[in-house]
Amino acid sequence: EKSSCLSAPLFGEDCEISRDQLYELLKYAALGKCHNATQPSWCRIYRQSHLAGVVVIVLPEMSQLHFYRFYLQFKHLRRVFQHRFTLTPSANFLASLYGEGPNWKPQNTAQGLTATSSECNSKSPESQCDPIIQKYGGKKRGLSSYILSLEEQKKNDYPTKGSPGCNGYVCTDCNQQRTDSSPLFGLDCEMCLTAKGNEVTRVSLVDAQGQCLLNELVRPESTIVNYRTRFSGITREMLLPVKTRLSDIQTRLKSMLPHDAILVGHSLNNDLQALKMIHPSVIDTSLLFARNEGRRFRLKFLARAVLGKEIQCEQKLGHDPAEDARAALELAQFFIEQGPAKVAELNLEMLLTTEKLAEVSQKKAVLQLQGHKGQRQLDKPPHLSNPCFLECLQVTGQKPLLLGRQELDSSGLCQSNLSTSNKQVLQKALEDVPLSTFSIIQFSLGPENISSHLLAELCEKVGSKLTDMLTIYAGPFEESFCLKSVKKQFGKCGPIQSLTVVTETCQPYVCIQYEVLEAAQLAVESLNGAEVAGACIKVQRPVTAATLDCDVLIKELELDVENEGVIYVAGLKKSLSEQDLQEKFSQLKDLETLFLPKDLQSGKHWNCCFLKFQTSQSAVDALEVINDWSMKGSRLRSRNALASGHLWRWICQMNHSNGKQRNVSCKKMQQLSDSEQDLKKKVQKIDHHIKKLYRRLQNNTLCVVLFPGVNSTYGSQSGLGLMGIKDDSGRSAC
Repeated sequence: EKSSCLSAPLFGEDCEISRDQLYELLKYAALGKCHNATQPSWCRIYRQSHLAGVVVIVLPEMSQLHFYRFYLQFKHLRRVFQHRFTLTPSANFLASLYGEGPNWKPQNTAQGLTATSSECNSKSPESQCDPIIQKYGGKKRGLSSYILSLEEQKKNDYPTKGSPGCNGYVCTDCNQQRTDSSPLFGLDCEMCLTAKGNEVTRVSLVDAQGQCLLNELVRPESTIVNYRTRFSGITREMLLPVKTRLSDIQTRLKSMLPHDAILVGHSLNNDLQALKMIHPSVIDTSLLFARNEGRRFRLKFLARAVLGKEIQCEQKLGHDPAEDARAALELAQFFIEQGPAKVAELNLEMLLTTEKLAEVSQKKAVLQLQGHKGQRQLDKPPHLSNPCFLECLQVTGQKPLLLGRQELDSSGLCQSNLSTSNKQVLQKALEDVPLSTFSIIQFSLGPENISSHLLAELCEKVGSKLTDMLTIYAGPFEESFCLKSVKKQFGKCGPIQSLTVVTETCQPYVCIQYEVLEAAQLAVESLNGAEVAGACIKVQRPVTAATLDCDVLIKELELDVENEGVIYVAGLKKSLSEQDLQEKFSQLKDLETLFLPKDLQSGKHWNCCFLKFQTSQSAVDALEVINDWSMKGSRLRSRNALASGHLWRWICQMNHSNGKQRNVSCKKMQQLSDSEQDLKKKVQKIDHHIKKLYRRLQNNTLCVVLFPGVNSTYGSQSGLGLMGIKDDSGRSAC
């Protein structure tokens, strides 16, 4: 049986997640597409139905500052969880994990219709009369069963071979036999009105995972008489530089689609007619979600009611074809996976009627409010509570488990157990978590470890340590040495933040602070003992209490699972684009992703990049190849990555905010240092507790560890999330 898989934000991308987005992930992981839970917008879970369970570990008094300050102590976390994301700090964080309640009742909300137990488990006589049941029956079918027949295509004005008006249409040549495992592709076009009628001005194609393969503007052959900007989103200015013609798009679509491809769209006949293309196998979601008397549901309504997604929003200028194509594709996938009976239970017709009545009532209310003297502006509509997915879990016979040292839930929706220590929490978790499909476990540092003064000390120490690790001293140089030559030589190791000449010594030295850790380390490794600007120099970091364990930290960073299979390359020409670099490094075997970091303030990319490979061995081989290029005169220099993912952005932010530090008396600082030592031991124990619990989890369990963030008088510290699906190796998969 295939394992579940987690696809997080792309390598190098910054990802700050709100509590609502986190709720979105946990709801889908716990419920799948039942109760209209939908794939989270910021990551994807593949084969959700194969998940053995969901475990959320919360460290309530901690932020990402704590994770990186006690990086060496969090030995298990950094070696197991590959996916990391920034978490927006939130008050009442635990409550936000399981939605609002506990007295929530199913209602029509922007999140979609959430079913009650009677709706999930009973088949009413009305559902048997549903047009979907009448058309497809109640049993699940393979996707090939929903492909339109040739007769259905002709009846619904699809372009087909030999049909009147289809002369000159291009065939996709996808003539291979379709099966239930044939690939699905979502297609949508936007049209403008020209002298010849509707012509394509934008085309989008997405694959079965929702990845956009094509999103192209097209210049029509005829003169545009109406851009229909309100619906198409197309303006005259957008099309002015466009040279792509319809024939170019036809050629690209033919080459992109495999021979057994199935196209999915909403009223797809209009898109194919505008594209002047013929494709034999289509699934039309406007026909799939059948209604009586030939009527059709709008795509916007289906996306909201079935997927819980808002598309074609009024705030946006026109429709987004990629968004529409993705929505149609996900609707088809939902229908195929859930089957006609489950779709019929949604009672879409009733939901649409309810929605229309609500709109009428709201309009009446607007008119009444506008009639009141002095009422000039309508207040925002009342807030509708998010559905509590813990109630939905209960409907399916599951009762979530909550364990911690403080009161976690008063709704009665969970098996809640209050413990007096983290050790008790662990013992209870080892017994109960394997028996629960959804668990929230809380390990606490205790209130005595969350003071503003301690947070201030942590912030100052982390900032100081980062500065020291990013800084190197080089020298001695001759009195009349060329500073430009030194800057050029050290600049080959990576982006320089500052360079100053040290004149307090007998002979001049230079102090260089880099933007990234890899650059400083590369300078120490490659230029120590080298001849620079006519002098044989020594290169070293400043010797401070913070850098005494620098070598240990560098080694551990290299072993961090986030840096697995990733190398750092410096000495790039700034004129090279990401596409140029892709071509340059294309000969490196198993190259998966290239990430070109940019300055957070100017937005300009630096003279370095990170390369991620499919395997660690491929990364080792790539290092040898690039070092061989260097031996032959190339400017490039490379080494193993140290801070390639979430950490490098955090370093940049800390590096540019180090000016905000407080002065603390020596006596007070000594007291704080003692507190920090105590905190270090507690953090180490918590990491060990998580390691024990993680080992006890079943394979294919989604595990999420959350540092919620801190709000204090010293300032706000963002949270951090780590997640992964446990595999056979005991590590987080994907």
